[in-house]
Amino acid sequence: MKKTVLLILILSFMLTGCRALQKNTGGNPVSPSELSATETRKERDIVVLFTSDVHCGIDQNFGYVGLKAVMDEMEAAGNRMVLVDNGDSIQGEPIGTLTKGQADIELMNSVGYDAAIPGNHEFDYGMERFMELAEMAKFPYISCNFNRKGELVFDPYVLMDVGDTKIAFIGVTTPMTLTSSTPKHLMDADGNFIYGFLQDETGETLYNAVQKATDDARAEGADYVIVLGHMGNEEAWRPFTYADVIENTTGVDAFLDGRSHDSDKVVMKNKDGYEVVRQACGTKMAGIGWLRISAENGRVDTGLYTWNNEVSAPELLGIQNEMTAAVDHAMSEMTEKLKEVVAKSDVNLTVNDPSATWNGQPMYIIRRSETNLGDLCADAFRDQSGADIAFINGGGIRVSIESGDITLNDILSVFPFSNMLTDVEASGQQILDALEWGCSALPGDDGGFLHVSGLTYEIHTYIDSTCSQDTEGLFTGVTGKYRVKNVMINGEPLDTHRMYSVASIDYLLLNHGSGFTMFDGCKVLQGSVKPDNQVLIDYITVTLGGVIGEEYADPYGQGRIVAVEKAH
Repeated sequence: MKKTVLLILILSFMLTGCRALQKNTGGNPVSPSELSATETRKERDIVVLFTSDVHCGIDQNFGYVGLKAVMDEMEAAGNRMVLVDNGDSIQGEPIGTLTKGQADIELMNSVGYDAAIPGNHEFDYGMERFMELAEMAKFPYISCNFNRKGELVFDPYVLMDVGDTKIAFIGVTTPMTLTSSTPKHLMDADGNFIYGFLQDETGETLYNAVQKATDDARAEGADYVIVLGHMGNEEAWRPFTYADVIENTTGVDAFLDGRSHDSDKVVMKNKDGYEVVRQACGTKMAGIGWLRISAENGRVDTGLYTWNNEVSAPELLGIQNEMTAAVDHAMSEMTEKLKEVVAKSDVNLTVNDPSATWNGQPMYIIRRSETNLGDLCADAFRDQSGADIAFINGGGIRVSIESGDITLNDILSVFPFSNMLTDVEASGQQILDALEWGCSALPGDDGGFLHVSGLTYEIHTYIDSTCSQDTEGLFTGVTGKYRVKNVMINGEPLDTHRMYSVASIDYLLLNHGSGFTMFDGCKVLQGSVKPDNQVLIDYITVTLGGVIGEEYADPYGQGRIVAVEKAH
């Protein structure tokens, strides 16, 4: 079996391995770490394996069993091993929802993680719960910018002795967490933010924190400085992307990144002109990232081991190790419950574009355009609340539902956050502002993109967004033309002065999720009625009679959202 796994790793390296950072002979500077490397300082390579955005995919793709097999093979080959995680590990699948992250932490303990950072979704079960989970962890959480009232919650970095080499790992979590998690979890009882991520309009405060941690780690004797980031690559997230941090700091040897679920490797120059490699590793354990420090010359290289099959590596190859029993135990306690069939569908319900792919992978469109699953979810909220209209953000709808039997696992996977159905009274102007804010990032993806029920609208994409926001990324108004036009509510034009009942999740209506502030002060008609997944179950089983029919057959939805690309 070891030979089988090793063969897979060799093939994967051939497909996904990338060049090392070499000494530059063209006049550009080389990194400080390369200048200090010698031929004899180490006898064994150091390999840092990293995961990111696992989102409870404990038995998917490589899974934790496959991860352990990779670690064992590489250690047996003579490498010194370190294992780290870049956030968003404990949320995203039913096992996370039903155990509030505990099962995931216990499995991370069993695999043997050495350090981790909080991603934006580590806080989805509430701050108190995350702190409990951090206490359960047998590895340190680190972050140089996650703070409570200005005081860092965790150490900014951890310095590890790996053989004769000292490696500092610095944690940095996106300031976008303030709106991409549940803002209420970061506030006090009066609605004031008491937790933050050193956010400001320019990003300078964040860059300075990374720089300070780097300088402190170097002063403490670090031979290498590696940033563990949950930052991502979306242009809409500037000035808080990995590129912003690299461009505005110096002394970092490598940046291992997460959040955007990409698997890109980028080599770019830092503030002083030295080359820094950034590597990401995807999501759901489809990729295991690696960083290798050569024993021969001290050079740093990164790459990926990938698994792109529907069947997981442990299942297909029969891989078993000490993690097998741990994963099996975690899953067995809820397997029977999750297998319960609650309904059926005559059609495929999707978060992806069924007619397009990107690099051979499904093209995820639910965060920028209408789909039939988005329609279904919005309809469920309107039906179960009795409101005039309803909407649900695309970032809250996580996976597709295939035609056939629908299980509890399917429903919980669509809505893993257990946000609560809420109904408020809002003006037409507030609704218009919500729609405008939801499409402000187009043509890019944004978790705040709104799928709707009881209304239709046009997005005139040739008009640039004029939405404004504060330093926390919260909506503050519209300063110019609206992109959203021709809004119809139940067949009638939107009246900006009229009051309507609006159903959605508390995350959006009450907790400033995805930056939605326009509903502040609205009268709450129904507060925290029931979890989002139960809303969907009740709509399908009761209102639809247990069968999702042909009215939802079109994967692109029912024409509720129309993009207008040119002025008439």
